[in-house]
Amino acid sequence: MNHQVLVTHEIDRQMLERLQTEAELDIVSNKAAWTQEEIIQRLQGKDALLCTVTDPIGEKVIEACPRLQIISNYGVGYNHIDLEAASKRGIVVTNTPDVLTEATADLTWALLLDVARRVTEGDRLVRQGRWRGWEPSFMQGTEVTGKTLGIIGMGRIGRAVARRARGFAMNILYYSRTRLPLAIERELGLQFANIDSLLAESDFVSLHTPYTPATHHLIGARELGQMKESAFLINTARGAVVDEQVLIRALQEKKIAGAALDVYEREPLVPNELIRLDNVVLAPHLGSATKETRRAMAELAVQNLADYFAGKKPRYLVNEEVWEMRSRRLQGK
Repeated sequence: MNHQVLVTHEIDRQMLERLQTEAELDIVSNKAAWTQEEIIQRLQGKDALLCTVTDPIGEKVIEACPRLQIISNYGVGYNHIDLEAASKRGIVVTNTPDVLTEATADLTWALLLDVARRVTEGDRLVRQGRWRGWEPSFMQGTEVTGKTLGIIGMGRIGRAVARRARGFAMNILYYSRTRLPLAIERELGLQFANIDSLLAESDFVSLHTPYTPATHHLIGARELGQMKESAFLINTARGAVVDEQVLIRALQEKKIAGAALDVYEREPLVPNELIRLDNVVLAPHLGSATKETRRAMAELAVQNLADYFAGKKPRYLVNEEVWEMRSRRLQGK
């Protein structure tokens, strides 16, 4: 019981109780956001950190916490962690992929259908007592069936979104750094395209790329300008993949028909200009927010720590080279 773990947010209670059999936990409850300074203060004397995708684990944190050996990230994305600094210090970083794929794909489709058929807009109207009854031209939305869906980023979630699109008889274009094998393209009914063609031809553009320096503002003025005026943008990836201010202007000027967003550049801050727009659906980062998925994420995050404490290779290593280097050192090689 000599392992000391900081848990930055209260996750599944049963999983935490399991972890308490192997380590002493400092569990923080009801804290929405951390600063790096707060994390540094609370992390002193700890050799492990169980954090979430909203916790800023920069070089400053890593340098100020010399006992830290492992960062178990509760989430698949890890752009909030300075991976280079962690690796340089020999700190193992793990994450929780796979288990949130279906939940995020489901939410992507919920947002796509919502913005296309103006469901949230209509909900507001009904609640405000402004609905006056059925009319032929009232709140006409956009058909989804048979349209063209463009998917940017064809990892696990992108492929799950594509599988669902087949139920709507959609033409599916995709752009990814690495083209999928032909067998998978045929299975999912995919057509590989460059990003310019995808943007120009798609009725719906859905983003599923990880956030890296290369994907920062991947969708900016040029890209939005290539989309149809009748097209919609859906983002369940990371907020900074889209230039938020440019998107606001495009929506205000009706350069695209609408957008559905689950992520934002400066979460939890959402610009008032977005909030005031009727042609936008805004969700509060709900991609993995199902009871089943969040429990599975907690189980993986805890298991990664338990494996490390037991001297076993964690299942989901982000910086595998650090583990290999540590293993060779322990073996005297």
